[in-house]
This record gives sequence, C-alpha cells and structure tokens, in this order.
Amino acid sequence: MRGKDRRPIQDLSLVHSFSSESPLPILGQIVAVFGRQYLVEFTGGEILSCVMRGKKGGAVCGDQVKIQRTTIGLGVIETILPRSVLMYRSNAFRKKLIAANITQIVIVVAAVPSFNEELINRCLAAAENQSINALIVLNKTDLIEPTRAAATSLSLYRELGYTLLQLSAKMDVAPLLPYLQGHLSVLVGQSGMGKSTIINALIPAADRVTAEISVALDAGRHATTHARLYHLNKNSHVIDSPGMQEFGLHHINNTSLAWGFVEFHPYIGQCKFSDCLHISEPGCALTQAVQDRKIDIRRLGFYRKLIASRGTSLC
Repeated sequence: MRGKDRRPIQDLSLVHSFSSESPLPILGQIVAVFGRQYLVEFTGGEILSCVMRGKKGGAVCGDQVKIQRTTIGLGVIETILPRSVLMYRSNAFRKKLIAANITQIVIVVAAVPSFNEELINRCLAAAENQSINALIVLNKTDLIEPTRAAATSLSLYRELGYTLLQLSAKMDVAPLLPYLQGHLSVLVGQSGMGKSTIINALIPAADRVTAEISVALDAGRHATTHARLYHLNKNSHVIDSPGMQEFGLHHINNTSLAWGFVEFHPYIGQCKFSDCLHISEPGCALTQAVQDRKIDIRRLGFYRKLIASRGTSLC
C-alpha cells in the first residue's frame, strides 16, 4: 500500500448523546443518502431520517453534521462540519458527490464484464488530487482464464506503486480485510464488478442487492441505487457507492491533472515550454520519457485522452 496515512475523523464516541430536553444541535454522521433524504447515525447506533434546512443540499455519505430533532425518528441537518476530503466527479455543468472524509478509494474491477481502464486512471488521478490511498481490487478470480489476462494488463499499476489485490468475494473476502483496517474506504467501479457482493461478504447483515451481468452486452446491471456507509469495527468503515461508467474530472485544472499521474512527477516542469500540456508540443519531457521507456505509453495516452475530453466529459 502506498505511503499515505490520513485517518478518518470517525470516532463517534465523542458525539454528545441526545437529550429530548436539550435544544442544542446534536452531532452525527451521514450513513446513507437517498436524493435529498439522509440517514444520520449517532452514538449507540441511533439513526434519524433527516433533510437539509431549507432547499440546501450537498451533504454526502461520511459527512459529520449537526442536526436538530423535529419529531420521533426525524430531524433537520443544520450544519455540515468541515471535511478533510470531498470526493466527487464533475463535468462542465454539474458535479456528483461521492463521499466525504474518506482516507482510501477502493477501485473494484473484474475480467467479466470487461472493465474500463480509462475509469481506473480517472479514479487514480482523483485519489492523487485528494492525497488519499488508492487500492485496486481485481474481483472474480474464480474466473481463472479471464482473470489471468486482466491481471497482466493491471500489472502496470503495481509497477507504479499501487496495491493490486486479487480475490473472489463470493469465495473468500478475507484477503481484503487488512487493507481496510483504520480507514474510511469508498468502493467505486462500474456496475457488475462485484462491489455489493464484497459488501455482503464483509457485512452479511448489509444485504445489498446484487444483479446478474449481461453476457451479450458485456456489462453489469445497475443494482446499487444509493450510497451507504457500514462499520467493520470502531476504526474501520466502508462506503458502497452506485456503479459508474464515467468519472469526470472537470474540477481539476490541467496542471493538477498531470500531477495525478505519479510517474509524471519527475518530468513536470522539465518541458521546453512552461505551459506545456504534454499533448504534441515540441520539447515535451513526458513525450521524451515515453520514448526512453521511462513512462508507459498507455498512461500518457490516457492522460491525453482526458485532456482532450475535458470539455465534453460526462459525470
């Protein structure tokens, strides 16, 4: 695992217990989001169904919030506390929040249906931008031959320093557990990769809905419709998120985007022109590094495709 060690602000033992006589807001954590409806959890496992004050939105799984109880089982979110991290995807017109205060992104892929390697690169760039750990999980290893080819393709990311874990969540999820300890992790990936199967294996009581894949379309069916946070233990938590096909990074400027590719770091600032976008400019240090086989051409290709699509990238 790469050497970033930001820990979540997650210890709800510090949260004040609610007293029905107290008019003061109480502190809790959002554990589920259903559009503009939120489930907020407090010390001892009490959960209230809440809405935001007025027409405001923008709260997300993992947020620490102050709420005011309105009636039995219901409340209003008054304040979202400052976040250490906000993970979201965006295009030129809107953004889609994913999770807050996370310390690790777990990118779940599988050989069947086929995974989108461009999505992996976008998720890694987002993780680097937020300075959080990134773990790639190759699921469904019981499909031996397809997994062998997928693992060969993904070996590039292990060479870059990312952890690549192979497992079959249906058979044994235990190999994943050490990588989740002490983290608030969010599972991301395309539909059909097995995120909800992983959650059900980790926490059987979660009973997340799963769906069969379409062999004819080589695609997964959308099963998870909302984000949900689960507790593995006092210090380890995991968020299951709906499947995604795109991960727009419109909110990251071009300079920061290049820094999202870890192997580019030694060459950034070494180009002939200070405003080089590393596309086709003369004297580009990244182009030379590819020619010298110090950077894999696939990664530079993904970066260039990302730059070229920024104006039309979808969430």
